[in-house]
Amino acid sequence: MQYHFKEPEKLLSDFVYCFSSLKNVSECKEGVIIPNGKIDLLLCKTTGNRFFMVLMGLETKPKTMPQQNISMFFSISFNPLSLEYILNVPIAEYVNSGKELPENFWGFCEDDLNDFEVFCNKASRTIKMHLNDTVDERKRNLFRLIFEAHGEINIKELSETIHWSERQINRYFTKYLGVTLKMYCTILRFQKSLEYIKDGILFPQLNFSDQSHFIKDVKKLSGVSPRELFKNDNDRFLQFLVYSKK
Repeated sequence: MQYHFKEPEKLLSDFVYCFSSLKNVSECKEGVIIPNGKIDLLLCKTTGNRFFMVLMGLETKPKTMPQQNISMFFSISFNPLSLEYILNVPIAEYVNSGKELPENFWGFCEDDLNDFEVFCNKASRTIKMHLNDTVDERKRNLFRLIFEAHGEINIKELSETIHWSERQINRYFTKYLGVTLKMYCTILRFQKSLEYIKDGILFPQLNFSDQSHFIKDVKKLSGVSPRELFKNDNDRFLQFLVYSKK
């Protein structure tokens, strides 16, 4: 498989996590997608040369690669703030699923799969055109704080810091993402743990209560133990590709 990863320019960093591409995907017969806390817009091409676009909801459990014989895809991985200020749509109903987008969505077409750098530039320009200039700073600070803490943050203290009630925060999360803030933070902490697991550190480096709690969370979100995740037989856990490119 051929993987490419590119971070967005600073102006878009609150809304976009990265751009990425993956080719020869059909070679990965046992690929597993694990939760990463992002919302992906995918431009896909199948081995039968069918082109389509799909917006994926938040993942809360592991799943195998879709059986659509996808040969390649380019992706925009959005942070949650983009749902309100760029995409203008909640995705709560698409948890662990997604929806196919109309043809020519945002002006994208099959030819955009020809060059990754050209795609990234076009995607950046398009996102800027759709970006709402007025952003609620409470929400911007909300996500900046939980990202900086990798989900290890006290919700009561978070609420007091950004002057937004816990109830309102959870209502926002369930409306746009379909999960609670607590669940979202669990996913972020799991993602941060992957960096250590990839290097063979199989005991918690973050604020888990104990080893058994750590193993339980890893199994819930990846389907396997930390040791099996570290082995990554046949490179089937695709999320590890991200860390090899940073």
